[in-house]
Amino acid sequence: MIWPYLSPCVPVLAPSFRLWSSVKTATFVWRCLVVLTLALGGLLSSYLGKADGLPKWNGWSCLFDKGKRFVWRNFHRPFAIIAFTFIVNMGLVAKCDDGLVRNRFLLLDLRIVDHTENAKLTVGTVKKHKDNPLFGEDRPWETRIDNLYGNVIYDKKANLYKCWYSPFLFARSAQGMDLKHRKKKYDIGNDREMGICYATSKDGLTWNKPVLGLETYNGSTKNNIVHRKRHGAGVFKDLRDPDPERRYKMMFRGLDVSFSADGLHWKAPIQCQGVEVHGDTHNNAFWAPTLGKYVGITRIWGERGRQVVRIESTDFVTWTKAEVVLEGLDSNHQTYAMPVFFHGGVYLGLVAIHEQRSDRVWTELTWSADTKKWHRIDPGTPLIPCAGEKLAYDYGCVFACAYPVFLKEKILLYYGGSDWLHTSWRNGSLCLATLRPDGFAGYEQAAKDKPALITTSLIPHAGQEIQVTADVAPGGAIKVWVVDEAGHELAAATRIIQTVTDERLELDKSFEADSIRLKFELNDAKLYSFVLK
Repeated sequence: MIWPYLSPCVPVLAPSFRLWSSVKTATFVWRCLVVLTLALGGLLSSYLGKADGLPKWNGWSCLFDKGKRFVWRNFHRPFAIIAFTFIVNMGLVAKCDDGLVRNRFLLLDLRIVDHTENAKLTVGTVKKHKDNPLFGEDRPWETRIDNLYGNVIYDKKANLYKCWYSPFLFARSAQGMDLKHRKKKYDIGNDREMGICYATSKDGLTWNKPVLGLETYNGSTKNNIVHRKRHGAGVFKDLRDPDPERRYKMMFRGLDVSFSADGLHWKAPIQCQGVEVHGDTHNNAFWAPTLGKYVGITRIWGERGRQVVRIESTDFVTWTKAEVVLEGLDSNHQTYAMPVFFHGGVYLGLVAIHEQRSDRVWTELTWSADTKKWHRIDPGTPLIPCAGEKLAYDYGCVFACAYPVFLKEKILLYYGGSDWLHTSWRNGSLCLATLRPDGFAGYEQAAKDKPALITTSLIPHAGQEIQVTADVAPGGAIKVWVVDEAGHELAAATRIIQTVTDERLELDKSFEADSIRLKFELNDAKLYSFVLK
């Protein structure tokens, strides 16, 4: 009978069904279990390998025969429990690692949407901060902030916002120019030099440019320059790397990489061999949790102009050859740069679109399941638009920083703004737009005279409560039903009649199902995400 061996597994397995919605927790727990299982299996199989009349696990030789039967009779059942638990949960971990099984589901991820009626997916609405611009070209060495190429993190350990940005230290400046003079052809000159500067903030709004004493500029080290002659640098803090000397990582034009323990003092650059890309853009890299690799996003030129390319690495030193993963819909709308980050089980890209005719740049939204195949969301509609008024701080260009900062009540999207056209005389600055939680994109009615219907794909369910994030206009409502694979109703939720964030659904009855679909009906509402918790 198999039940005597499996019945003790029930209390062991039960927590796993609560844990599998958390990728990090499940992966950590079951990897530990792998080690324990293999260790016990090796010991027992070695010890029992030659026992007469007993199962031979692998035929390993054993020096001691005494007590084999005692060990087998008393320890084979616990070992069976551990082994069975491991085998079952390997499947759960695999689902977690491929990004499909998670607790947060963004509706922009088309893999989880099975069917829609009268529904359209549109980008969210950002709010530009009233204190914009947060800082500008207010130091002698910031002659032209240009695209900013900003990299912003919130360092929890230091309780500090940190920003690495790349102005031109030597360039023709547009400071003090009026519109008439801005329309003259920009003189690039032959002495332009870009560098990396550093700023910090306690609240994310008021920024300090500390004196670092690291680089000499016009005979003085009293500046916030981290490095001179480094172009298009992407910087991030890698908490998963066990080597503290590699805590901060940088990728910049060359294509080169570098490491730092504190984000300020950097080791000698290492050239990326074989990538076949120069990286004349905002190069950025990140750890891709569903792939178990580092992914770099940079740029080359093709028939339609600028193209986004991708490289990958397991050690941040040896990279693959670049492959094109995104380009403009036509040569007039070129993909200039694309910071990428992981959120809600998908990779999101903040792609800078450079319109050649107007010479303006704005930021649109794209997503991917694997960082290779990208899906544009509402192409032509900016997530962060340019201002309409000429010489406003972000009239000409909007380049998103890497990476968004996620707070409980909002998402901070920092960006580089320019007050005039991309190839012209312009002043640059650090700016901020905010977004409601999970508000990157959502479904709403295509036609207002009838409701929108969205039915999800089949989702594993282990008794978790269901939470929803949506905007609901006055007089609007969202109805939600839980249905089985065939579409039969399992439960209905109380109508949602106001804007909510991770709001728990109140169901009219309990149900038991290993997998479910959610069916939404929207009236004057926009649905962003749901959570199984």
